[in-house]
Amino acid sequence: MELIDSFGRRINYLRLSVTDRCNLRCSYCMPAEGVEKLAHGDILSYEDLFRIARAAVAIGIEKIRITGGEPLVRKGIVPFLARIAAIEGLRHLVLTTNGLLLPEMAADLRSAGVQRLNISLDSLRADTFRAITRIGDLQRVLDGIAAADAAGFPPPKINMVVMRGINDGEVADFARLTIDRPCTVRFIEYMPATREDNWQSLTVPGREILDRISASHELEPVEKGAFAGPSRDFRIRGAAGTLGVITAVSGHFCGDCNRVRVTSTGMAKSCLFSDEGFDLRPFLETSDPIILQEALRRIVGVKPERHGMSAYKAEHQAFSMAKIGG
Repeated sequence: MELIDSFGRRINYLRLSVTDRCNLRCSYCMPAEGVEKLAHGDILSYEDLFRIARAAVAIGIEKIRITGGEPLVRKGIVPFLARIAAIEGLRHLVLTTNGLLLPEMAADLRSAGVQRLNISLDSLRADTFRAITRIGDLQRVLDGIAAADAAGFPPPKINMVVMRGINDGEVADFARLTIDRPCTVRFIEYMPATREDNWQSLTVPGREILDRISASHELEPVEKGAFAGPSRDFRIRGAAGTLGVITAVSGHFCGDCNRVRVTSTGMAKSCLFSDEGFDLRPFLETSDPIILQEALRRIVGVKPERHGMSAYKAEHQAFSMAKIGG
C-alpha cells in the first residue's frame, strides 16, 4: 500500500515524538529560560503512541523516527521501542538523540530493535558545545557514540546545525570525520523556529557550506535511498562516509518531502513549519483502528505544496523544536 498526497508525493516516513522534555537547552531550539513543561496528562500514553504508529504503518508508513524533546529521558522508552520494532510491515525504526544517555542505554536500544541512531552534535569543541547547549557535556556525547558503536549500531548520522559566528568554523572539522569513518554528517541550515530578531545573520546557506568543504576536498554526489530525508548528499572522494546539507531556508526541498509528524500531545502535522495541526486524541477514544487510519490519511491529504519560509521571511508562528519533535 502506498500513501500519496495531493501533489503526488509518496509519504512513507513518520516522525513520532514521545516527550517534550529535554536534558539540554539548545539555543536554536528554545529560549534560555526553557519552555513550560507539559503536564503528564497532556502527553500521550505509550499505548496511544503505539496505536498511532501501528495505524500509520497500516496505511503505508514504512519508516518511523522516534524523537522528543530527548526521547531517552522518558521512562519506559526501551520496552516501547521494542513494541514499535515488532509492528508488521515497518521496515525502518530509527531514533534521534542528543547522545547524553547513550553510554548507559545504547546496548538496550540495539536489543530493542532500533536500527539506526541520529545524533545531534553541533560542536567538537567543549566550550562551544556547552555554549550552544547551555548545559551540555561534550565528552558524554562522544562516550555515547562509542557506546553505540560497541553495541553494534551502524555508524551514526551526525546532525550539525551550522550557525554563523558560533560554530561555522568547524564545518571542515565535521566533514573530515567522514574520511576515515563510514558515518554520515549532515549540515543543517539554521532555521528560525523561535523567530528571534535578525535570525538571518545566523544562517549559513548550504551552498556556502559545500564551497567551504570543496576548497580543500573534492566532493562527488551520492544517490539517496528510498527512505532518505531531505539532505543533498555527497562524499569526499575516497572517503569512507558521506556528508549532506539540509537547506530548509535557502533551497526548498518540499517537492521531495516524504514525511508527516505527530507530537507527543497527539497533534499531527503535515509540515514542520505549518501552524495547522490535527488533533488525534478524539480518534484514539475508539478502539476501531480504521477511524485512526482515516484521520492520518486526512493529514496527508492536506499536506501543503511547500512551507512559507525563505531567507527573507518566516511566516510561521514561533515554536520550540522540543515541543514539535524537530
